[in-house]
Amino acid sequence: MVKLIADEGQVNSLDAVLDSQHGTAQQGNIQKSTIQQGALQKTTMMTVYLAYAEEAQRQHYLSLQVSYGTTLYEALAQAGWLTEFEGLEKWCEEVADIVTPTAKRWHVGIYAQKQPLSYLLQPFDRIEVYRSLNADPMSQRKSKSRG
Repeated sequence: MVKLIADEGQVNSLDAVLDSQHGTAQQGNIQKSTIQQGALQKTTMMTVYLAYAEEAQRQHYLSLQVSYGTTLYEALAQAGWLTEFEGLEKWCEEVADIVTPTAKRWHVGIYAQKQPLSYLLQPFDRIEVYRSLNADPMSQRKSKSRG
């Protein structure tokens, strides 16, 4: 069963979608019979967030409405971040076919967990774009400890 919270107008819209896909609808809850969950989800939108700290003093945060089934890459493109941030689009093209993120070269994730560009977004996911480090963290700690 797919459970949705919706007002009366939204339920009527969903009824029409279900009828067009040979599904069944009941007052207060919607049952999935012959339709696939993906078909219903494509008709609804969800909110995701994008975060990027270009520099310590320059941060970007965006709330974005996307369709269910949207990938991490598609959300970056829809937000315009592939063209806005130099190098991000090129990096995405280089790693587009990689399914398992690598520790050192990966620049995107969801809630601090590195994810492939093909990751299917969930409602309220926070897409994080990571910048390259200016220096090796171990070297920085050593130089700080020396004074």
